[in-house]
Amino acid sequence: MEFSELLKPEAVKVLNSASSKKRLMQDISDLSAQVYDLNADVVLDAMLAREALGPTGVGHGIALPHARLSDLDSVLGVFVLLDKPIDFGSVDRQPVDIAFALFAPEDAGVDHLKALALVSRTLRDASVCAKLRANRNPATLYTILTSAEAEQAA
Repeated sequence: MEFSELLKPEAVKVLNSASSKKRLMQDISDLSAQVYDLNADVVLDAMLAREALGPTGVGHGIALPHARLSDLDSVLGVFVLLDKPIDFGSVDRQPVDIAFALFAPEDAGVDHLKALALVSRTLRDASVCAKLRANRNPATLYTILTSAEAEQAA
């Protein structure tokens, strides 16, 4: 699995409007509707239901919200960089400024886990996160994510 399979360049955005966890999830839902033609309300409800099971803020300013959706054929991603960090209820209690949302078919099984592992492994790299945080251009952010994967494989 590769970032280019998970993430369209148009699904990368810098947000300055997210003031809360719920607002961020709404923005991610809206972006997924625009880019992948998903139902924003269904996406939001699925993310909130998953979040109710336990926070997806994994620490170091990173959140990996995810949900399973019945009408998907493959795993899809949305990447958001926040201008201003927000409280996300993360395990380390640090505010979040990087969010990578994953949406998987209900029966995705191993593909969902592979995608989550790829995103997690990439965003655990402090140098990748530093590059992401230093840029505000969505095209550059997409390039950083897709080239980070290539560097890790080398």
